[in-house]
Amino acid sequence: MFRVLPVLCALVLASLPAWALNAGLGPPPPTVDRQTPHATVRGFLEAAHAGDYKRAAFYLDLDFLPRGEQAEKGPQLARRLKFVMDRKLPVDLSALNQTPEGDPADGRFDQLGTIPLEGAAVPIRVQRVVADDGALVWVFSESTVKQVDHLFQEYGPLLAETLPAIFFRSSVLGLEPWQWLGLIVVLVAGWVMAVLLERVSLAVTMRLAKWTRVSWDDSLVGAGRGPVRLPYYAVLLALGTSFLLLPRPVQRVIDRVCYSLLIIAVAWFVLRFLRVSAAFVHDKVSSKTRDATRLRSLSTQLAVLRHVFEVATYVIASALLLMQFEVVRNVGVSLLASAGLAGLVIGLAAQKSISTLLAGIQLSITQPIRMGDTVVVENEWGTVEEITLTYVVVKVWDERRLVVPITQFLDKSFQNWGKGGSQMLGDVLLQVDYSTDIDALRAELKRILENEGRELWDGKVQTVVVLNVLEKTLAVRALVSAEPSKLFDLRCLVRERLIVFLRTRPGWLPTVRSETRPVVAGGEQANPGQPTGPAPVPRA
Repeated sequence: MFRVLPVLCALVLASLPAWALNAGLGPPPPTVDRQTPHATVRGFLEAAHAGDYKRAAFYLDLDFLPRGEQAEKGPQLARRLKFVMDRKLPVDLSALNQTPEGDPADGRFDQLGTIPLEGAAVPIRVQRVVADDGALVWVFSESTVKQVDHLFQEYGPLLAETLPAIFFRSSVLGLEPWQWLGLIVVLVAGWVMAVLLERVSLAVTMRLAKWTRVSWDDSLVGAGRGPVRLPYYAVLLALGTSFLLLPRPVQRVIDRVCYSLLIIAVAWFVLRFLRVSAAFVHDKVSSKTRDATRLRSLSTQLAVLRHVFEVATYVIASALLLMQFEVVRNVGVSLLASAGLAGLVIGLAAQKSISTLLAGIQLSITQPIRMGDTVVVENEWGTVEEITLTYVVVKVWDERRLVVPITQFLDKSFQNWGKGGSQMLGDVLLQVDYSTDIDALRAELKRILENEGRELWDGKVQTVVVLNVLEKTLAVRALVSAEPSKLFDLRCLVRERLIVFLRTRPGWLPTVRSETRPVVAGGEQANPGQPTGPAPVPRA
């Protein structure tokens, strides 16, 4: 069998006419389309990127080689031409002629471009020649194929010819085994090198930051751990893959990945910068002032402004990432072109969102509420726990969380107990008998505040006054002052202790008095001016 096969191949070659194109390769497969310059270049690139260099060789003019060498040299020349074109001559297939006659100015040649070589420009052309069946086909010209070896020596991969042949015989997903191996090495080694470069850079930068008296730069250097690694990795990845001579579609993916890493690194660092800067400003101000009102105001401004810049960072980074893709870019251009109706629709749809965003910015400037303020909203009493661009979280007294749209604090009225300062007045209303000693109540209130209520009372206001004289009782008001968050507990304590004090004093609680008189004949009362006896009845 092995002896008969060479004989059969020799008979097939001998049967071909002497003028047959690439007679040493044999008849072309049915999938080979060489009718137009466009079909030839496209077919060559598809076959070469698929690793089918034997089929790609049919798109070359190999007649300058002896027939016995064409089957061996043809695939090798096709492989080398693929690397050269991928690296130095990007081809726009849409610009190639798609008619069998080619360029009307020169019907025999169609030039793809030129590649510099040793001070000269080597033209890369496809030429119309006669095939073995007498038909006219387009192939890469003989002059171009003769220069492939010289071009490959100048622009080809460095180690592709020194590795064992198994590394470049076949192709998987358009990449040869040596390219896959190199890509894995670049990905892993690049990440390791990026981590090492990040550590060295941060160590040097931290040492420089220690020379200053400000702690902000020290925190900023620490925040760079992570974001600094990505630019190093992107640069190393771009440099490493440039030696692999990857196909243009694969290289385009690598370039976009590197570009995306740079954008992500910048956005990541900006977010870290905002967090570190906000914390530094807050700590700096809190160390120089003990005014709780100013600190809450500053915390609110920093929180809202930080949210604004974070949202802007996310939007810009997302836009830059999406603009890499042609589909998204075309959509953006189309939207801009139809900005009339589309802008109106989008504006109406986003009206609520935009108004909410602007309300958040306005709240950070005007500050009707601040972090830590005690408020009464929606008939709920609580403390402002979180302020975002769209809503406010109020911690209710029973540990519930009330989420209120931020526009409500600008459109509707609410109570802010912490707006005027750190002091509020609270009253305790009591009804006592006319015989009650008001001075004794004042003394008892002072005792309660100075002993049991010393942790709640701020030591400023303590008064007891007769607020009103009713028909049967006196309305007494005890007025105390405390911080907004402690006022409710203090009022409850004072009310409870004063009730206990009144119960220990006979007759001081409200009583109802009545009189009984004897009735004589005719319905008249006896001794109308003399009460027969009081009957006090305590009123609950």
